[in-house]
Amino acid sequence: MSSHSERTEQRLINEILELLVTHYGGGLSEDDLDRGLEQLERAISMARASHLGVLRKSGEPYFFHPLRVAHLAARHWMDFDSIMAAILHDVVEDTPVTLGEIETIFGQEVALLVNGLTKADDEKLSREALKEKTYRKQLLAAVEDVRVLCLKFWDRMDNLETISALLPHKQALIAEETRSVYVPLARHLGMGNVARELDALSLKIVYPRRSSRYQQAVKTLQHEMEPSLRRLRSEINKAFEHQRIPVRLVDRWRPFSIAAAQGMSRGLASLYTLEIQVDRTMEAYQALGLLHGLYNPIPGKLRDHLNVPSQFGYQALKTTVQAGEFRMRVEITTRKLARFNDAGVLTPGFEFRKSNFDELMRSLLEGESAFDTESLRLASATIQVYTPRGDVRILPEGSSALDLAFDIHLELGLHALRARINGQTRLLRSRLMDGDQVGIERSETPTVLPKWLEWAVTPKARNAIRRYLRQRVKEGAPATVDA
Repeated sequence: MSSHSERTEQRLINEILELLVTHYGGGLSEDDLDRGLEQLERAISMARASHLGVLRKSGEPYFFHPLRVAHLAARHWMDFDSIMAAILHDVVEDTPVTLGEIETIFGQEVALLVNGLTKADDEKLSREALKEKTYRKQLLAAVEDVRVLCLKFWDRMDNLETISALLPHKQALIAEETRSVYVPLARHLGMGNVARELDALSLKIVYPRRSSRYQQAVKTLQHEMEPSLRRLRSEINKAFEHQRIPVRLVDRWRPFSIAAAQGMSRGLASLYTLEIQVDRTMEAYQALGLLHGLYNPIPGKLRDHLNVPSQFGYQALKTTVQAGEFRMRVEITTRKLARFNDAGVLTPGFEFRKSNFDELMRSLLEGESAFDTESLRLASATIQVYTPRGDVRILPEGSSALDLAFDIHLELGLHALRARINGQTRLLRSRLMDGDQVGIERSETPTVLPKWLEWAVTPKARNAIRRYLRQRVKEGAPATVDA
């Protein structure tokens, strides 16, 4: 190994150790911290020895890949077991080291994570069948420990950033798989920034020239707008200082996407967002008032996602203002919520609604294919509807009243007769809109029809309908037909 490679390796290891000590040192006893660091050193030594002499297609030592994955995981507050699993994640798959050895040396948790990241192996299966078996394995592991998927995101992110040595068609396959599977999953875990970065890296591979033009346009706009943005930030800081509200301003430039590229002609209004971070929720509303006092708000652009979180849990006040000659998007949130908006499920101090995620994973696993990517894609855009009691239900965009019935309860779905949407009687196949208030009328006996499969879009509803119809066939009873 060259001296440059040795320095790079040591820098990554030192930064991983520093991040772990910074994030977890204060909450662990000195003995527990020392024990964790010793185990981490053992994992590094095992991975280094296992991958010794192995090069990636780019000619780079293979050991750099698990180190970078571990570095990404450490930057996102993942714990000691997760970092060790990241470092060891290719050892079982690519070297003679067994999963049993991993469990004996590093414990059951590390072994579980490594196993979840290891591809399924079956010589009898085709490539596509093997891929679906790997998806199923990852999802089953994620139901048990969501860290499996988080580690897979970092693994995929590093692979996308170092993919240039592969043949173009292989690059395209990996990019499309990332967009159809891992980007929606990241969104469902509240990891919006991770989803956007994975999407941008994938699209850069699929549309390299468009991505390059976009990056150049953003770079030019940043240079042109810096004096004006500096002036606007100064005005906002002064207004907040006058009211004695501590504030942090963050520039956010939109990463490459098809929608972003189409909006390039709109300039700053489409490509830039100013994020205002304050300490408390009440100060966020004060900040909104101050901002609208400084600059005229654009009617119809205000969204309050502090009290009602947007899809996948994002929490902020969103507005658009006319700042002199420039139209500018602004998001106002608290420092604590900003960490959640960035890291989702991995954010320290936040309790993840694991039951919702488990339900999604199990629905995907019970779909028609081993991994129902179409259902996952559908679930990536959501609406909020209300029951007659005012309870909020979040459903995929395009859901019908029938989907809502099954979302509330299996028995309600099976006995559903018709719906009342905003006080009007409607058919079960009626599509719901964001903000609808929906009640479900039920019959005394199940009224399931085969055509319900055409009306339902959610995996939960479709799987329940299939199970009921199959059971009726097994019992020798004819499926219900239209009168």
